[in-house]
Amino acid sequence: MTDVRYRALVLEDDPDSAQLLRIALERGGMHVDVAATAEEALAALARQPYDVLVTDIQLPGRSGLEILPEARRLHPALTVMVVTAYPTFDHAVEALREAADEFLVKPVTSAEVVQRATELARLARGRRTATRQRILAVGAHPDDVEIGAGATLAAHHAAGDEIVVLTLSGGAVGGSTSVRQAEAAAAAAVVGARLVHLDFPDTRIVPAEGVITAIEQVIGEFQPDRVYTHGAHDRHQDHRAVHEAVEVAARRVPNVWCFQSPSSTVAFAPTRFVDVDGFVDTKLRALAAYESQAHRDYMQPDMVRATTRYWARFSTARDVEPLETVRASETPADASQVRAAPAVDWTVGGTDHGAAG
Repeated sequence: MTDVRYRALVLEDDPDSAQLLRIALERGGMHVDVAATAEEALAALARQPYDVLVTDIQLPGRSGLEILPEARRLHPALTVMVVTAYPTFDHAVEALREAADEFLVKPVTSAEVVQRATELARLARGRRTATRQRILAVGAHPDDVEIGAGATLAAHHAAGDEIVVLTLSGGAVGGSTSVRQAEAAAAAAVVGARLVHLDFPDTRIVPAEGVITAIEQVIGEFQPDRVYTHGAHDRHQDHRAVHEAVEVAARRVPNVWCFQSPSSTVAFAPTRFVDVDGFVDTKLRALAAYESQAHRDYMQPDMVRATTRYWARFSTARDVEPLETVRASETPADASQVRAAPAVDWTVGGTDHGAAG
């Protein structure tokens, strides 16, 4: 699923300079996108991972240096190369403070730009490979996973993690199964996931009737580090059945969490609050792929945004997806090294809390 070519994002408001950088980097074998403003660059970073950001300093609105903390939060492995014609001592100090990886002063040759950008992209790929995780998200029906954890999956994708979405039924009760399967494939592509779509009967999923075995087979082939699935506190019988099946099938997976669905009951009690700032738009694009379900209240963008804002009450983040913990092997120290889906873990029944990933 990962493009073997390095991906570069050029942030440059001067069209001629941007074109020169694009041509040089593309001739160097990279896939290149261009943004003219800080806001455009951050939107591009929220959509997909890049290996290197090549940025100017002087831009309309926020400078190329000012956005680095937010860019790093979206892509912790991202490398940054500053290329500017107007250097100052203060700029150099700020670049160091914001951990820019390279600071080049124009005029600079195309060969030098390509060489350094390639070296930095290789460094970024190495960082991602060293910390890459395998993420499995299991839902009873098409759209279940995206509703419950779509922004979390987008964050994993941005961090370079490998994602599989396992959907157990065609969702026949909600519409045409062929239409819903096509929608599920499109939604999975938005969050960078591979889709495994099975055909267990909608509203009649029974764990012991092949469901556990099917999930075990996917787990055996994919060997996930984390599993996200339905919770036990849910009015929908298929959601509860999938939760029970995953508990058995994923018994050897070290990290298992449950997401909230529209049919979750008030007993849903999250203990993990995932910071999804910057990834809600990606979740909305994934949900928009389900055109046949667009009439449902919980698919509406204002409802989705309101939900992430509501759960942010339990975190310092602006947007949050909540998870119930079934099993978590990460300690706070371990989790702080995980780049995808940063979160706040609260101790149930206590007052201690710490950053986790």
